[in-house]
Amino acid sequence: MTNSYKTIVAMALIVSATACKKDLTLPPYSGIVNETVVSTLEGLQSATIGTYNYIKDPYYVRNYHIFSEYASDNVSLSGTTTDPLFYAYNYQHQKNQGNAENFWRKGYQAIFGTNVVIEKVAESEDPVRNQLLGENYFLRAMIHFDLVKFFGRPYTDNNGESLGVMLKTNTDVKELPARSKVKDVYALVISDLLKSIKLMNSTKNNNFASKEVAIALLSRVYLYMGDYKNAFDYADQVIKSGRYSLLPSAGYSKYFTSVPEGNPETIFAIRHVLKDDRLDDAIGSMYWGGAIGYGEMYASQSYRELVNKFPEDLRNSFVVPQYEKNADGTVKKDAQGNPVLQKRNGYPKYFINKYSFQEGYETLSSPVVLRLAEMYLTRAECAFQLGRPNDALVDVNVIRSRAGLSGNALFSSGNMMGYTNVLDVILDERRLEFAFESQRKFDVFRNKRTLNRDYPGTHLASGQTTQQIPYTDPRVIFFIPENDIVLNPNLVQNP
Repeated sequence: MTNSYKTIVAMALIVSATACKKDLTLPPYSGIVNETVVSTLEGLQSATIGTYNYIKDPYYVRNYHIFSEYASDNVSLSGTTTDPLFYAYNYQHQKNQGNAENFWRKGYQAIFGTNVVIEKVAESEDPVRNQLLGENYFLRAMIHFDLVKFFGRPYTDNNGESLGVMLKTNTDVKELPARSKVKDVYALVISDLLKSIKLMNSTKNNNFASKEVAIALLSRVYLYMGDYKNAFDYADQVIKSGRYSLLPSAGYSKYFTSVPEGNPETIFAIRHVLKDDRLDDAIGSMYWGGAIGYGEMYASQSYRELVNKFPEDLRNSFVVPQYEKNADGTVKKDAQGNPVLQKRNGYPKYFINKYSFQEGYETLSSPVVLRLAEMYLTRAECAFQLGRPNDALVDVNVIRSRAGLSGNALFSSGNMMGYTNVLDVILDERRLEFAFESQRKFDVFRNKRTLNRDYPGTHLASGQTTQQIPYTDPRVIFFIPENDIVLNPNLVQNP
């Protein structure tokens, strides 16, 4: 049995009692056994770090990005590929799609790790143990939430009545649970987050869970449910906690090149140090083609048109056009004096730098999961839904002002800049602010809208000029991995 196969089978143990018996003896968490987790603080810390490492694994973090951002209208792929990322990009999902299976299994492997701690460690008077226990509740909530977003329909589709994913709250590898309803998965997520908030007491840096991190994620969960009152209240708590501040305009264009713990706006990030750099397999590799990266996924035409409405918008700096060069290194110009863009397969190259150049390394980045700007725009969306559109525009303008916009580039009831609906303002602002950060797809579908990909790219079939994905489309979500249905016959496939 090869090492790679052992990894896969180890995950299968979570859903099947028929998996390879040899793997049952493998000690989890780099050799820290369950009894040590119970009896020593060192073991508890090691187990918790082990789960953080699971979500840092490319099977988890890279695939999360592919499933969300590649399926949005922010990006345009300049060619075809045998990598299954192509199926996420063009919505041609497969029942045994390798990256979906890897994400599913890595997610449940991480959940198993949290359950080891939650089962074995009781709440106590020790604040350090309580903090670590709370982190495991947070991680279990976050991972269930991530899984249900990809394999269960949006909560707002039918109030959570459709099938979601398996709920795993124990370490019984013989248990073969059926899929729970989306609303029941959300209920567990909320319960775990509330428990984590009660337990956590440390102001660890933003590479780890803390009370404020859980509150921020809870705000997102409620927003995705359409519970705007709770989403507003929790976002408001984070903003008013005083722990975070928006990165000033002067440093905003370099936001993603610094380490997370040095950024006052980042609430939670998946920390990567140099030894974690995946090089040409990194998230940034598809977005930036330099000495290492492929540079095949570009900013879409529709996104560029939106951000270019105001050339002074600092968010333009995250999209970098690539120009042809003369022999002397100067930019080549056409007959009209315009710079000539480089192309790949006929598609102009607009590189994206949000996942590149952390500490100067081309493919090194620490993906940001939560940041303060989201709390402002969540509060804005909720204020609108609660009947306070002017309050919503105030928060939108906080984000626009940070992006270097002022005067007539700020919204008011008398300056809607062509918009007729404040919600459209907010959703476009979220698109501008969080482009390439794995939020756009969810924002479209949870609001029961159609994703319009009316721009060039290999998502279009021959002769097509647009691809439209309504929120009701079955491929808004992924198939349950067919191999896991074989292992667990209680699972039901998505349509």
